[in-house]
Amino acid sequence: MLIGELSRRTGVSTRLLRYYEEQGLLEAGRGPNGYRDYDEGSVVTVRQIRALLSAGLSTEVIRTLLPCVRGEQPGFDWCPAVRATLQRELAAVDERIDDLQRNRGALADYLAQP
Repeated sequence: MLIGELSRRTGVSTRLLRYYEEQGLLEAGRGPNGYRDYDEGSVVTVRQIRALLSAGLSTEVIRTLLPCVRGEQPGFDWCPAVRATLQRELAAVDERIDDLQRNRGALADYLAQP
């Protein structure tokens, strides 16, 4: 399928699809005319990428996880590095939450002053 059709089927702009390809997240063959040619699995791959991005993962992390991702939800085949990668990402999110809570506390203290 051409990039325009993949865009229509996934709701992702052609610009983003090209970016995913540049980042090594999405593969496209080339037709005789030089146009990108995506297979049916690309629809699921794009949906997986979008779900993982929505979870706050970077494209770099997603690139390492994609070989172990299955389904559109997505789910995982628990390859050796997957659990460790997700645990590191969760720890980083927890750290950011702690930082934000400290920031919030400081701002609330400022507002509580007369």
